Amino acid sequence: MTGFQTDPLDALRLAPGVQRPRRLRRTAALRDLVRETTLAPDDLVHPFFVVSGQGVRNPVTSMPGVNQLSVEFLPAEASELESLGIKAVLLFGIPSAKDPLGLESYSDDGVVQQAIRVLKDASPELVVMTDVCMCEYTDHGHCGLLDADGYVLNDETLEILGRIAVSHGEAGADVVAPSGMIDGMVGAIRTALDGDGLERVAILSYAAKYASAFYGPFREAAEGAPAFGDRKSHQMDHGNAREALREVALDVEQGADALMVKPALGYLDVVRAVRERFSELPLAAYNVSGEYAMVKAAAANGWLDERAVVLEVLTGIRRAGADLVVTYHAKDAAAWLQERS
Repeated sequence: MTGFQTDPLDALRLAPGVQRPRRLRRTAALRDLVRETTLAPDDLVHPFFVVSGQGVRNPVTSMPGVNQLSVEFLPAEASELESLGIKAVLLFGIPSAKDPLGLESYSDDGVVQQAIRVLKDASPELVVMTDVCMCEYTDHGHCGLLDADGYVLNDETLEILGRIAVSHGEAGADVVAPSGMIDGMVGAIRTALDGDGLERVAILSYAAKYASAFYGPFREAAEGAPAFGDRKSHQMDHGNAREALREVALDVEQGADALMVKPALGYLDVVRAVRERFSELPLAAYNVSGEYAMVKAAAANGWLDERAVVLEVLTGIRRAGADLVVTYHAKDAAAWLQERS
């Protein structure tokens, strides 16, 4: 047989001039150069669970690497965060005693108020955010005052939320973050803050917070599980997305300075929708305790690469539209990002 045999691949080869997107994925440097969504330590907010007492460092068993801490450990923590490039924290308090009214929540000498002062003394440039809710402070574990049937009272709770926010602002908090999904909470807190001369204090509203099963480990860490019932009468149903936009719009009207969607991973569509509808305000997403615990458990069993998965997860939350990510992975992620840079 004479002549040339045809290469069977010729018919499959792309013609000259055809677009080849892989050109920009050829090397790590090229991929870094054209990356659309970036992740940096100053995109992350590190949560703390602060407890009363001295010398307390209690590991949270369902959240490996997370501890309840007493106040005197916070300056060293702040120094570590500064070295990692993390510029913001979110404080949750576990009081010395609980009662039906959550009185320590707005005490001048409450555990969060102490923590704010210590952190601002140790690291004045650190952005201190505080959770504003009653669930950790009440003996019933609910997010507000209750009626005789155990239903969370809305308007009566607003006054307490205002007191909490004012006490945090007076202690030096930069940002207060109401998390109870109580109707009118942003407006009530803004009025209380401004009435006390605290116009400088910003409000980061948990504007779309869902009644999620992913909060389980947090209940251990914050010691705030409901003594009875659940929080479905005020936190959002997980099937609703349009309702989230309504909730966010109300908080924007009431004066929220920034917005949050919680949880993050199961609600990335909500993060995206909020980003597109309310692009003028900063948006946070909370990478919650259950999401953290799943990654830690799978990594401990050798089922996935923790570093790779964490950075992918956090980048995915940012890609969906979050400017900030509240995450228990913050320290590890910041260290890994520094190594990579």
